[in-house]
Amino acid sequence: METVSTNRAFGGVQGVYTHASAETGTPMTFSVFVPEHAPGTKLPVLWYLSGLTCTHANVTEKGEFRRACAEHGVIFVAPDTSPRGDDVPDDEGYDFGKGAGFYVDATEKPWSANFRMRAYIETELPAVIAEHFPADMARQGITGHSMGGHGALTIALRDPSRFRSVSAFAPIVSPLNCPWGEKALTGYIGADRSAWRDYDACALIEDGARLPDLLVDQGTADGFLEGQLKTHLLEEACAKAGQPATIRMQEGYDHSYYFISSFMADHVGWHAERLKV
Repeated sequence: METVSTNRAFGGVQGVYTHASAETGTPMTFSVFVPEHAPGTKLPVLWYLSGLTCTHANVTEKGEFRRACAEHGVIFVAPDTSPRGDDVPDDEGYDFGKGAGFYVDATEKPWSANFRMRAYIETELPAVIAEHFPADMARQGITGHSMGGHGALTIALRDPSRFRSVSAFAPIVSPLNCPWGEKALTGYIGADRSAWRDYDACALIEDGARLPDLLVDQGTADGFLEGQLKTHLLEEACAKAGQPATIRMQEGYDHSYYFISSFMADHVGWHAERLKV
């Protein structure tokens, strides 16, 4: 792991780092905020997965999480959304290829060689965090925005024992039922829709996956709400399955970081309560 930059913030350290990923076959960049803490103390970890076109930098620069993380003593980890580099395949569309890894392990060529974001987030990067930071890996939470909200929900639903807390901002709740998801999953995984269910929060809940609870915030003025995000499908799936969920429709908010930053401290506090020793 190499350090790109570090900055003092709210008594802690905001860092940006790179490492050579075996899963993606590329260098990967991520950011970590570590609050001020006593020497030898292990802190809980909150993962944040970003949305389409984003890198680690969007939430790091605009998410306004550091004050809350410092207050609650929570490490904040923000990975990239896809592999990068001249040798990595790409697509002309903003919703596929670089910046749009969808947190899946691709099986279709040419994407399968590099686009292994599921394994990267679930296995490889946690090992890096555990080795280099004062992280208590027995106390992890996960959240994310849009495509990253999809990633947070599906990763947690597939492995609920890893996470004590799960939330999302404006998540893509059912890639099986929206254009973004249909394009991405067809391209990365193939035309067999039964293979997509591992990457669809509503389908995972329908198939029996459960979490202790979850928190979702969705803006009512989000231009993607009706065509892509379809929050009502998650509400219906949770209600039918008896999955505890707090799904809040926030009046007048859109899909931007103005929305995310407005509720970030609330989410950090919600996670911190569930990540206590």
